[in-house]
Amino acid sequence: MLDASALLCYLNAEDGAEVVQEALGNGAWIGIVNWAEVLSKTAEEGGDPEVLESRLTDLGLLGEVLRVAPFTRDEALTIGRLRPLTRDKGLSLGDRACLALGLRLELPIYTADRTWESLDVGADVRLVRS
Repeated sequence: MLDASALLCYLNAEDGAEVVQEALGNGAWIGIVNWAEVLSKTAEEGGDPEVLESRLTDLGLLGEVLRVAPFTRDEALTIGRLRPLTRDKGLSLGDRACLALGLRLELPIYTADRTWESLDVGADVRLVRS
């Protein structure tokens, strides 16, 4: 499971991209909420979200290596339960959406966000940067 920060790290060839590439090599998921964050960041930086999506699809990354998971009522409930447990860490709705999906799918969750390192919510969180 990739958090938006992990996928952005990979797409921007930042420190930690090799860890994300390894995760992608095994097949990975990103939740629709986190995918929306990636597309939003692309637009914020002057890029075209549709071009990014087309490029990643044409490269065989999106849809094959990286699958986008829908957001369900179960994740919504988990997000609500995670709020009091993560409030002091400042986790966003998108962060909690990623955690909720990773918990449901029982997958390790890759992030570049160091504040996740000390979370105690039952998720297998892995930082892409040391």
